[in-house]
Amino acid sequence: MTITAGAPPTHSTPAALARGFLTGGVVGTSLAALVVGGIIEKVPLFVAGLVVPTVYGLLLFLAGAPRRQREAAVVPRTALAMIESLKAIGGESSDVPVRFDLTVVPDDEPAYRVEITQDINLVDLPDYRPRGILVVQYPQDRPWRVRIVKRPTPEWEERAAGARLDSVPGPATVSEPPEGCAFGLVGLLGLLLGAAVVIGLFRADLFDGEATARPPSSSKPSVSSSSSSTSSSSSTSSTTVVSSASGTVALGPGRSMLDKGELRQAVDSLTEDKGEGEDNGESKGEYKGGDRSGGKRSALTVVVQERLLSVVFSPTGTQALQFDPRSLPYERFPALVEEARTTLGIRSPQTWQITAERLTGSLTIRVGVTGAEGTASLEADGQGNVVRRTPVG
Repeated sequence: MTITAGAPPTHSTPAALARGFLTGGVVGTSLAALVVGGIIEKVPLFVAGLVVPTVYGLLLFLAGAPRRQREAAVVPRTALAMIESLKAIGGESSDVPVRFDLTVVPDDEPAYRVEITQDINLVDLPDYRPRGILVVQYPQDRPWRVRIVKRPTPEWEERAAGARLDSVPGPATVSEPPEGCAFGLVGLLGLLLGAAVVIGLFRADLFDGEATARPPSSSKPSVSSSSSSTSSSSSTSSTTVVSSASGTVALGPGRSMLDKGELRQAVDSLTEDKGEGEDNGESKGEYKGGDRSGGKRSALTVVVQERLLSVVFSPTGTQALQFDPRSLPYERFPALVEEARTTLGIRSPQTWQITAERLTGSLTIRVGVTGAEGTASLEADGQGNVVRRTPVG
């Protein structure tokens, strides 16, 4: 018998490629939403990562219902088949999955080989043996979906009992056509694009922790980055680093910048200019110009977080608006943070930050808080009196 194998249908149709791209996009979006939602602790985003693939799977199922109904309405083709080999592949119940290698011989088409797996009852398993003749059925347009007919009609049972079939060589094996490289590529592209969209939309929240850990300098007057002298000290409870351009104080675990006297002490450790002697008693307050001659250093920006104080110093000779960091009402800071945490619509505050600057002429103290609801802030004047509130949303 001469066997001719037709070209298998391709899955790289426009509809299949679009479905692959959309599936990849949903997978990438849901995975990114789960990861990003967990990192930034945004519950709605995390829940969306679980809901989106569920809804997409349901839509795919509903969209495929008409196709499944059409396939079920098609009368399957019946043919004889010969068992080339069989192997039980597991199972502890009464039905054992068995992998069959069959030669299928249709009445009016070339014979072909196919591998299938079908559950067989343990009681009936001895009836299946190599070279045995079976009655099978399969959809006409999908010959690889062969199913063994366990109770054929008397006519086919009689044909199977008297049939003698020849084996078909392995190259004539029929299997479900692969998806193809194009399908995999568009799926990967959709996955990457979906993940990138989620990360792009929430990049501000993702990198907010890293951005707030540094003093905001992009909108401030330029400060010389060269450092003429640097001193540092560290202990088990705090670390202080001072240079000609900036200074930071980092507290150890269990301490807070809002503790009584902590901020004042940290500011003094940064602003004291060891090379110019002690304070001459000059009055505190806002002023414009270079470093004070009394041995204290002026600032452009002061940023306070839970355990971190950062000061951007004013370079010598600069004409930018600046202020004496010792003049800030540090005793009012705990109350300002508490008011921002409890009155601006943030139910579960996660982080807070105080920024003091003089960009608009008068000294402004801005307190910002972040939580699951977003970001809110309030502004106070140089004496710590609240002048503006910006609730969340």
